[in-house]
Amino acid sequence: MQSSTLIIVLLGFMAVAYYMGRKRSLSLVSGRVRDLHSLPSYYGIHTALWCGVPALLLFVMWISFEGSVVTGLVVDGLPTEIQNLPPERLNLVMNDIRNLAQGDIVSRAVDATMQSAADHYASLLRISHMALFVVALSVAIIGGLFAQRSISRHQRARNRVEKAINFFLVSSSSLAIFTTIGIVLSVLFESIRFFQQIPITEFLFGLEWSPQTAIRADQVGSSGVFGAIPLFAGTFLITLIAMFVAVPIGLMSAIYMAEYAGKHFRALAKPVLEVLAGIPTVVYGFFAALTVAPFFRDMGATLGLSVSSESALAAGVVMGIMIIPFVSSLSDDVINAVPQAMRDGSYGLGATRSETIRQVIIPAALPGIVGGVLLAVSRAIGETMIVVMAAGLSANLTANPLEAVTTVTVQIVTLLVGDQEFDSAKTLAAFALALVLFVITLALNMIALHIVRKYREQYE
Repeated sequence: MQSSTLIIVLLGFMAVAYYMGRKRSLSLVSGRVRDLHSLPSYYGIHTALWCGVPALLLFVMWISFEGSVVTGLVVDGLPTEIQNLPPERLNLVMNDIRNLAQGDIVSRAVDATMQSAADHYASLLRISHMALFVVALSVAIIGGLFAQRSISRHQRARNRVEKAINFFLVSSSSLAIFTTIGIVLSVLFESIRFFQQIPITEFLFGLEWSPQTAIRADQVGSSGVFGAIPLFAGTFLITLIAMFVAVPIGLMSAIYMAEYAGKHFRALAKPVLEVLAGIPTVVYGFFAALTVAPFFRDMGATLGLSVSSESALAAGVVMGIMIIPFVSSLSDDVINAVPQAMRDGSYGLGATRSETIRQVIIPAALPGIVGGVLLAVSRAIGETMIVVMAAGLSANLTANPLEAVTTVTVQIVTLLVGDQEFDSAKTLAAFALALVLFVITLALNMIALHIVRKYREQYE
C-alpha cells in the first residue's frame, strides 16, 4: 500500500467527516443556525480535524520508526557471523538487502542467505504497510465518530478550531526558526573544526587559495593553502557587475511600467519580463558560455584588449539579466502601492511627473525598493551555475573583470563533490566559507535595514 494512497484516503475521510459534522449541527437545531454557538462550517471542520489529525500523526510516527524496526528484525534473522560484523560493514550488507528487495542493483553476488533476507525484508514491509493502513483508518473513523457524537448546540466549535489553527501556525513558525538555527549550528561546528586545523587569520586574510591536501600519509599531495580573499574578491566583483546591470534596468523598467506605460502595454510587458526569473540557471550558463563570453572576447580582440574566454564580465552581465525581475517586479509593486493622494498633492503644488517620481514616489517606496535590491544581491551571491560555466574555477585575486575568477558558492560545491574525508581541512573549508558568507550577508542586511529606517524617519 503506497503512502500517497493512504493520505488520499484519509483526506477523503476528512471530507466526509466535515459533511457529517456540519449536517449533524444543523439537525440539532432543525436548520436554525442562530441557535448554534458557532457556524455549521466550524462544526464540520472540528469533526474533520478529529478524523484526520490523529491518523496523520500516527502515519508520520509509523513511517519514522518503520525502517529501523524492520531493519532490526531482519538483522536478528541473519546468521551470527553477519550479525557480528562491524557496524559499517553490516550497514553495507543491509543496503544490499534493501536494494535486492526493491529490485535494484546490488554490489555483491546474491546467495541464498541474502535472497532469504531480502524476501523477509519485503514481507515485513508489506505487513507493516497493511497494518498502518488498517490502524490509521481505524483511528480516523474512531476520531470522526467521537467528534460527531460530541456535537451540541452549545459546543464552542469555533474557539477549538481557531486554537487548532493557531497551534498549527505557531508550530510552522517554530519549525522554520529551529531549522534555521540547526543549519547555522551545523555550519558553525564544522567551521570550528576547520579553524582548529587552519588559523582563522590565514583563512580570512590569506591571498592564495589552493585547498588540495594529501588525505593519506603515503600520498603525494600539497599541504593546502586556504586564503579566502581571492574567493570573496571574485564574489564581490561578479555581484557588483550584476547589480550594475540589474538595478538600473530593473528600477527604470519598474518606474516606466508603473507611471508611464498604458494598461495594455503593462499587461503584456510585465509577464514577459518576469519570464526571465523562471528560466533555469543552466540555460543562462549556456547562454553566457556560448554567446556572451565569445562576444566579449571578440570585442576585446577588436579593441586590442586581452579578454579571457571565461571572465567575470560575462558571468556578471548574464547574472544581472537573470535578476532583473527581482528588482523590477518588487519595485513595480511597491511603487503602485504608493497612495494616489500623494501624487495628486504633488501635482497640485505644481510639480511635474518626473519631479513627483523623484521627490515623492521614490522616497515613499524606498524601503520596498531596497528590499528588492537586497533580494537580488542575495540571489547573485548564491548563484553557482553561471559562474562555473562563464567565469571558471580559477581563484584569482584581481579587480579586472576581463579575467577569470571564481566565487565562494562555486568553491563550496567543488569542495563537497565526490567522496570526501570530513576530517580533512579541504572538506571542512566548505563549511568555513559558508559561515563567513552567512555573516557577510547578515551584516549587509542589517546595514540596509538601518539605512532604510533612518531614511524613513527623515521622510516621515
